[in-house]
Parts: sequence; structure tokens; C-alpha cells
Amino acid sequence: MILKVCTSLLLLFLVNAVWTRSVRQVYDDLDPDHWSHYTSECPPECFCPPSFPNALYCDNKGLKEIPPIPARIWYLYLQNNQIETISEKPFVNATHLRWINLNKNKITNSGIESGVLSKLKRLLYLFLEDNELEEVPAPLPVGLEQLRLARNKISKIPEGVFSHLENLTMLDLHQNSLLDSALQSDTFQGLNNLMQLNIAKNSLKKMPLSIPANTLQLFLDNNSIEVIPENYFSAIPKVTFLRLNYNKLSDDGIPTNGFNVSSILDLQLSHNQLTKIPPINAHLEHLHLDHNKIRSVNGTQICPVSIALEEDYGYYGNIPRLRYLRLDGNEIQPPIPLDIMICFRLLQAVVI
Repeated sequence: MILKVCTSLLLLFLVNAVWTRSVRQVYDDLDPDHWSHYTSECPPECFCPPSFPNALYCDNKGLKEIPPIPARIWYLYLQNNQIETISEKPFVNATHLRWINLNKNKITNSGIESGVLSKLKRLLYLFLEDNELEEVPAPLPVGLEQLRLARNKISKIPEGVFSHLENLTMLDLHQNSLLDSALQSDTFQGLNNLMQLNIAKNSLKKMPLSIPANTLQLFLDNNSIEVIPENYFSAIPKVTFLRLNYNKLSDDGIPTNGFNVSSILDLQLSHNQLTKIPPINAHLEHLHLDHNKIRSVNGTQICPVSIALEEDYGYYGNIPRLRYLRLDGNEIQPPIPLDIMICFRLLQAVVI
């Protein structure tokens, strides 16, 4: 299970670097005689590196519109400009685009020509962070693998916008204006391969409905969530990293075994209103509970297995795997109780 999770995360976070490096290696030995051809095709506002002819760098140029994109381009960098519209005309020849970075522009939904994005059939990565979008743009390319829409003004997710995005592995919607009403039971329908969902820094008061079952990382920091529904995580049995920092969770808002979930390896509940440590699973490796209202810690009570049973099995049994425990910012006085160390034998760091 752990090996499978690690493999998935490597695919999610390292594929960009590996892919780009591979393409660079292919073109490092390009015949210099071809450089003039690539230069002549290059828009005058942009930079076309001869050693990486599939990339077009138009970032930080003060552009107000997208220049014509040559047919050979796979990677398009347009971040940090003043672009307000995405029209079809610049992309007429750009049928091989895999990656578009349009972060930090002034793009609105009305500025996106109807259907222009969905016509980019080979697009895998679309970055539209730090713009002025008020809803998730639609329709989107069906082959998309990453969609980053952080720091916009999004308060609406059109019905069915994700229904055909079966290849999407990352969806980043953090720091927008989403309310609970924007996340319906079918909002994420179709995202069968989603691995990371980031809805942090919105205005949610409830846990979102119908998270895709394959989700590994769920980020819900900086909302106003008060309650974890009973058996909520049974619908997302692969969730490994769960962040709920800076919410309004109290002891009464967490079911008895709400976080006693074998798949969760990293649980972050910092800056909430908890007065005690909730029951955890023996598989948990990192637990963040700093800046709550916890006054004392009883290792015997919070130990996910019987300490007596643990003594019998020693290091060859199902001993708790907790390695990192953060408890600072509470009302706990040192020293660390001995029964904590007896239970969690693999602890490498305790912050108190």
C-alpha cells in the first residue's frame, strides 16, 4: 500500500520535471543550422531557446494579448502579463500544446472565447492562477491532467464541467470564494483518477460532498468547517494526506472514530478548537495538533493498540507508526508523559 502511494505521488509531483528534462535532452544537440528557422517563427515579443524549440517564453513581457503560437510549441509560458482574453486565433496552428501557463494575468470568464480551451486536444497542464475568474472555465480539454485555478474569484462551478476529465490528477481551487452551495453531490463526478484536491482558503462550513474515491491528498485548510460527518472517509478509502488546519473543529464535531482511518498517514488539525486528541489509527505517521485547546495527554488512552499487547508483540507486531507529533500552542505542560513514549516507539520528534 505504502509503495503504491509513493509511486502515485512521484507521478503527480515529478512528472513535470522529468518530462521537461527529457525533452531538453532530445534537443540539446540540435543542428545550429536549424536555429535560424526557429528564430524566424518566434513572435518578436517572446523568447525561443534554440536548445529547447518546443518551448515559447512570453512571460513578464507586459503583453495584453496572446501572440500567434507556432505549430511546433508544446510548452507555452505567458505568466506575469496583462492578458485579458483567450481567443482562438493565436492557437490556430498550435495543435501540439501540452502545457500553458497563464498565471498572474487579468483573464475573466467573459474574456475566454467559447470553446477555445476544449479545442486544445493535447493539452495536459493548464495554469490560470491569480486571474479574475468568477467560475471554473468550461468546456475544458478532455485530456487535461492538471488544472490550477488558485487565487481567483471563483464562486461557481458549472454543472458537468469535470464530467469528462477522466485523466485529471490534480485540481487546485484554493483561495477562491466557494461556498458549500457551490459543491453539489455531482460536482466532482467524472474525476475518476483525481489524486489531489485542494479547496483550502475558501468559505466552506461543511465537508465537501462526493470527493472522488481515488483522492490521495485532500486539503481543506482555512475554511470554517465545524463537523466531520460519520463515516465520511469510507467514501475516499485511499486518502493519505488530510489537512484541516485553521477550521472550527471541536471535540463534539468529530465522530468517535472519525480519524481512525488506516489509509491516513499525515493528519493536520492545527489551529482548531480541540480539547483532546481524537482517536487515531496505528498506521498514522504524522499528527499536527498544535494551537488547539488541549490541556493534557494520556498516552494509554490515545494509544491505538493495547500497550500490554504491544509489549507481547514487540517490534514485530502492529505497533503504532507515529513518527512526528506536534502539540505546541496548547495548554500542555512538559515533560512528555512516559506512556506516550511507551506506546509510540517509532517517534522521532515531539513538539510540545
